[in-house]
Amino acid sequence: MNDEQLLRYARHILLDDLGIEGQEKLLASRVLIVGAGGLGSPVAMYLASAGIGQIVLADHDRIEMSNLQRQILHTSERIGELKAESGRQTLRTINPEILVETRTTRLDADALMSEIGGVDLVVDCTDNFATRHAINRACVHHAKPLVSGAAVRYDGQISVFDTRDQASPCYHCLFPQADDVEQVNCATMGVFAPLVGIIGSMQAAEAIKVIAGIGEPLTGRLLILDATDMKWHSVRVRRDPGCPVCAQRPGS
Repeated sequence: MNDEQLLRYARHILLDDLGIEGQEKLLASRVLIVGAGGLGSPVAMYLASAGIGQIVLADHDRIEMSNLQRQILHTSERIGELKAESGRQTLRTINPEILVETRTTRLDADALMSEIGGVDLVVDCTDNFATRHAINRACVHHAKPLVSGAAVRYDGQISVFDTRDQASPCYHCLFPQADDVEQVNCATMGVFAPLVGIIGSMQAAEAIKVIAGIGEPLTGRLLILDATDMKWHSVRVRRDPGCPVCAQRPGS
């Protein structure tokens, strides 16, 4: 690291478990963030400020007035712009030394498979089950860690799925894909603005922990938050040996 980096990341370097070695891992990493909305905003901002060297920000939507209540990457002046491009402007302001790439078309299963093969970690900040499952399949295929978060109304949840660990479940183990699953999102149900900040910040923290190899990530655990009374619940999640997605992972 150069002198400017040593100064910028000094408070990380002071942490015994992180230090220079951990910060260098962050600087050398490449992370895909799928979704530049309520969850993706704090995820992207904290990963940028923490020194993730390369961020790929994927979102095909454009900014609307109703987004601004919680999507803090964006501003009123940017209504109508692509969220990914708006996000890049904000991240470059936060940390001009990192590389931010954007993907402004919808990533289908094939595109996700290609993109995820070229990153170190994926953060899922989407709001629909079909995309979540496509991301999960690609992460399992490439053995890439996945940090998954969700938030709607006053309820949030977060977990880490890292199938490099043979004991780790995948997203499908916890939420099996089915055609009759009711789609729930903030556009129809509403969302408490600070909730996405809480969950998104935790997703960023988990991503940093996994990349730097510090602490105990939320692998095999689902944290659930009821923000109305700020109560957390922790649920152990086991790998499904018959899971059609991860049962045949390499090494199984």
